[in-house]
Amino acid sequence: MTEALADAVDRDAVDAIIDQWYAVRPDLDTTPMAVFGRVYRIARTMGDAVERAYTPYGISRGEFDVVATLRRSGAPYTLSPRQLSATLMLTTGGMTGRLDKLEKAGLLFRTPDPHDRRGLRVTITDRGLALIDEAVSAGLEVQRAALKGLGEEEVAVLGGLLRKLMAEVQGA
Repeated sequence: MTEALADAVDRDAVDAIIDQWYAVRPDLDTTPMAVFGRVYRIARTMGDAVERAYTPYGISRGEFDVVATLRRSGAPYTLSPRQLSATLMLTTGGMTGRLDKLEKAGLLFRTPDPHDRRGLRVTITDRGLALIDEAVSAGLEVQRAALKGLGEEEVAVLGGLLRKLMAEVQGA
């Protein structure tokens, strides 16, 4: 962090943790902790905030992910449970539970796969389509508000750096 940026931003809980480590282990380079400690805290805080944004729509963040995946797949908004599981990194058991709840709520329906007697197809309903279009806007508004303290260029740089870091972490 540059000195100007460090002076412009108040110290946070991660700084306190790093200071504590320095007091007992001054030999440690805690630079990674400064990055990942904040990434973890931001992810948790924003996950909770977005979850609250979805509450008025009667869905959790996990349920949002299923319906949103169908929505962004494009018309006819249909995928197999296996495709959904792979996209969302869920076990088939976890996916079945979410699909059961979302089907009961009238947000999607399952039909036999015409190309595979053992398979199913999951399709978003009109109600699910309307709900997800509103919920995604609500979630984006929460995210947009969180970024309000950053300039447009800072957001672009941060997004690029996080993309680079994610590629490194996932390639490890």
